[in-house]
Amino acid sequence: MARNSPLSRASGSRFPLSARIAGVAAVLLVAAFVGACDKKPEAAAQGAGPAAGGPPPAMPVTVVKVSPQRVPNVIEAVGQTEGSKDIEVRARVSGIIEKTLYAEGDRVKTGAPLFQIERAPFENALAQAKATLSQSQASLAQERSKLEQARREAGRLKPLVEQRAISQKEYDDATTALKSEDALIAAAEGRIRDSESKVRDAELNLSYTNVTAPIGGITGRALRSNGSLVTAGNDSALLTTISQPDPIWVRFSVAESEYSQLRAAGRKAEVRLVLQDGSVYPVTGKLNFTSSSVDTKLGTIQLRAEFANPSQALLPGQFVRVRLYAGETSGTLVPQVAVVQNDQGRFVWVAGADGKAVLKPIEGSSWIGRDWLITKGVAVGDQVIIDNLLKLRSGAPVAPKAAAQPAAAATSTPGAAPAATGAAPAATPATPAAAPPPAEAKAAAPAAPGPQGGEIKSGSPAASKAN
Repeated sequence: MARNSPLSRASGSRFPLSARIAGVAAVLLVAAFVGACDKKPEAAAQGAGPAAGGPPPAMPVTVVKVSPQRVPNVIEAVGQTEGSKDIEVRARVSGIIEKTLYAEGDRVKTGAPLFQIERAPFENALAQAKATLSQSQASLAQERSKLEQARREAGRLKPLVEQRAISQKEYDDATTALKSEDALIAAAEGRIRDSESKVRDAELNLSYTNVTAPIGGITGRALRSNGSLVTAGNDSALLTTISQPDPIWVRFSVAESEYSQLRAAGRKAEVRLVLQDGSVYPVTGKLNFTSSSVDTKLGTIQLRAEFANPSQALLPGQFVRVRLYAGETSGTLVPQVAVVQNDQGRFVWVAGADGKAVLKPIEGSSWIGRDWLITKGVAVGDQVIIDNLLKLRSGAPVAPKAAAQPAAAATSTPGAAPAATGAAPAATPATPAAAPPPAEAKAAAPAAPGPQGGEIKSGSPAASKAN
């Protein structure tokens, strides 16, 4: 054997080659033994399942029993606020804006100065109108003097013509002159009236150079800056806007079916507002307008409500949720987290008397607090399942357990009803097993099949979180 061969180097090392091979084999045997031990529990678990011929274990679920009750009839819609008086401030005369006399966005009183338009042209027009009036008045005075002279002349000649001291022609000329002076007086008086009208117009135009607030309210931004030329009668005449936010109006629309419920309530219907942060506006409003026709494109009816707004908590242009409380109605309440839906409709899982899960289609009208108001599909005493919904299958055995707390009861007090159709749902407190662990929530859970094989997904955001 060569001296430098690998075998000679291995034989000359500290540990012989045979000893090293034996050590490696021992390590591999230990690893194989540990792997076999790890697989034994998994194999045992697989052997105990349905594949091994045993019945599937009953899935523990939390249930609530449903019963009909009186709940507030709540109609909810999206509305937009507007001032009870929204006006446009326009220039009524043409000219150059010399001054802006208000702070944009401030509250102003009626008659407060807003803009100053150049006055010089209108002062000149007023002076010219006054001069024309003075000239007309002087002309009238002259004509009246001539009239008096013609009247005296006619009076002096009348006895002379009767005595035949003068000819009839002289007397006729005198009376004709008198009538002519009467006509000239009437013309002079007409010119004076025209001159006085021009003076009033000139004074009015001069007053229009001071643009003032026609109502008290909140001012908008100045649409024309100093030095801008504005022309009365076109778009450049718009200078700013003023809105009166107290009281404030809210415009919204409801469907025809909802409007019939509202009409049944009549004047007893109350209106509340839900702001963007979810808080309820503390002042109750009242309806002050109802459209007399239905929008043929949308099938809705427009309404308007009025709210006191002394602190200006509401600003014109805000989007709010409008809640109309139109009396009470009978219905069955089911927690929102229990309702699932697909393209075929809404459903709930019910624990049947035989201990198996049953999928029931339902018809729901609105959300009342944390519950769905169900009008059809569930019977009195049904045990509605509120957790593990995505794991259920029709006919699967379940082990129902009553919820720790009963479902939130609806109240007939309008101010206490926290939500209606379209409101953000809140999670039902009695769902201890509804939320899966983080690892399970991230995994793709199988969807529950619908009545015709379609997938069912949770019917509300709260249900999605619970499942």
